[in-house]
Formats: sequence, C-alpha cells, structure tokens
Amino acid sequence: MSLKVGRAWVFGDDVDTDLIYHNKYLAETDPNLMPQYAFEYFPGKEKFAKEVQEGDFIIGGKNFGCGSSREHAVYCIQYAGVPCILVETCSRIYYRNAINNGYPVLFIKGLSDAINDELIRDGDQIEVDLQSGTVKNLRNGAEFKGDGVGNLEKDIMDSGGLFAYLKNQA
Repeated sequence: MSLKVGRAWVFGDDVDTDLIYHNKYLAETDPNLMPQYAFEYFPGKEKFAKEVQEGDFIIGGKNFGCGSSREHAVYCIQYAGVPCILVETCSRIYYRNAINNGYPVLFIKGLSDAINDELIRDGDQIEVDLQSGTVKNLRNGAEFKGDGVGNLEKDIMDSGGLFAYLKNQA
C-alpha cells in the first residue's frame, strides 16, 4: 500500500549533509546504528534521534542534502524508520544515494513556501501517497502535489537497492 500517515519533521532550505549526519561519525559502518546521530548538530533538531518514531516524515524545502556526498546521511534517516523524504528539491548526489539504496525521495512542488507560510509545521500529521506524490496535512487540509515514485525507482526500491536490482537483471 502506498498510502502512509505520520508525523512531520519540518526543515527549511539548504539542509547540508554535515547537519544531517556529522562527519565525526563517518567511521560508523553499521546503518542500524547511524540513526542515533541523525541531525545531532542541526539547530532546533538536536533531539531528533531520540524522538523520531517509525513512520514519521522528513519535510524539506529546496536543496535538501547539499554538501558532502555520504550515504550515512541517507542511512541515518532510512534506518530510523522514516518511510520517505519529502522535499521540493534535493542535491543530485543525495537523490542518487537514496535511490541506489532503495530509499524514496519525493519531489513536492511548493514545499519551501508551505514551510515558510507555516502550512506545514513540526508535529503535523500528514498523509502521503507514494504512488501519486500527493501529500495532505491532516491538521489544516492543505494538499500538495508532487511526483510519485517512478517505475524504475520503484523497481530499484522493491529489489532492495541498485546492486540487488542489477543482479536481478543479469
């Protein structure tokens, strides 16, 4: 089922990978342990790792995942139980890292303005349709339309990542 409901963790524009997952933890190689460091240095979100619940959503504006290329910045969110990341735009390398690891990023038009206008806030319950790319804020009824998960991306995710997908194609 592609319809999911969860709590919003709202971030603005230009969320750097160093703030998603600080470089001092790069020696950690177990993705199951990475969530404990997520957003530790992000102002106002320092308690994310302790308070995030499975099914919560990351909501970002423009240029999410800019900065250094590191899969840790995907793993720490993915392995925290966040079903997908919702952004207006994100860096190309962050997007590729997410898809290559079988993790969805949905591009939703107008999220940056919605964040700035407080149409979506921390703690709001949101409903996300991964297939259609529709997001609805259950607090105020605001709806946002973006791009759903494409066929190739879905096939990669269903396979468990790019390597598994390519292995299945051979």
